Amino acid sequence: MKTVYISDLDGTLLGEHAILSSFSKKVLNKLLAQGLQFTVASARSVVSMQAILSGLNLNLPVIEFNGAFISDFESGRHEIINSICPEIVETIYKLIIEFGFVPFVSSFNGTEDCVSYKDIINDGMRWYLNDCLTKKDRRWRSIEDLTHSFRDQVVCLTVIGKAQQLLELQDAIIQGYGTSVETHLIQNQYSLGWYWLTIHDSKATKDQAIRTLLENYGLEESEIVVFGDQINDIKMFKIANHAIAVSNADPSLKHYATAVIGSNKEDSVVKYISRHWLNKY
Repeated sequence: MKTVYISDLDGTLLGEHAILSSFSKKVLNKLLAQGLQFTVASARSVVSMQAILSGLNLNLPVIEFNGAFISDFESGRHEIINSICPEIVETIYKLIIEFGFVPFVSSFNGTEDCVSYKDIINDGMRWYLNDCLTKKDRRWRSIEDLTHSFRDQVVCLTVIGKAQQLLELQDAIIQGYGTSVETHLIQNQYSLGWYWLTIHDSKATKDQAIRTLLENYGLEESEIVVFGDQINDIKMFKIANHAIAVSNADPSLKHYATAVIGSNKEDSVVKYISRHWLNKY
């Protein structure tokens, strides 16, 4: 039986400061050249992945925005798009505004990916914008009316703020649209104290994306090994044969793990893959 390995990025495969170590890159490329089936599933965009994982010779598409896109790593071309229903985007946007927030809108306009923004109302939002502009992220668009971006295929609304206020907003969204959308509320580990509430279509989950990817590439009978650290990894942990949490993972995720390894700062994911791969092959 073939084995497919899928890893989360931040806090899992990546070490401090969102960097893939030279050790991990070297070992992964060696194993990939030998036939290792490996990819990543992240809340990040493929544009961000291309910068962080530059030089990594992935042989499978990547799962971005928690499953909203399945995309070719090298070209960035989207093979699968799970966008939010336009009517739901509009109503949730109004709810976000009512709660005193302004979202970032991630979308695909048929040609390219976009992140549209208007008012930057807190330091958490400012950190995100500055981080992406510093990295020359080509997706960003400043627009006067955010609703104009709803003409695109919207894959994610990102709301940044303090935990309690976002928790109340999340509860309101779930009460009104819980069967239509998927939400995640996670602290930004690079800007502590600021939380991100992300809203996706209900089909945009890592587990569903993994199933689709494996079916599309004739790997549906494969053994699945996944690695993660946050609550947005729970669903993919549930479908995996081996669900591996790093030691720094959220305690609620560890509940679903079949094993706990070292931290993300110790190249633990790649060390596990190397041992597991060599034992099998």
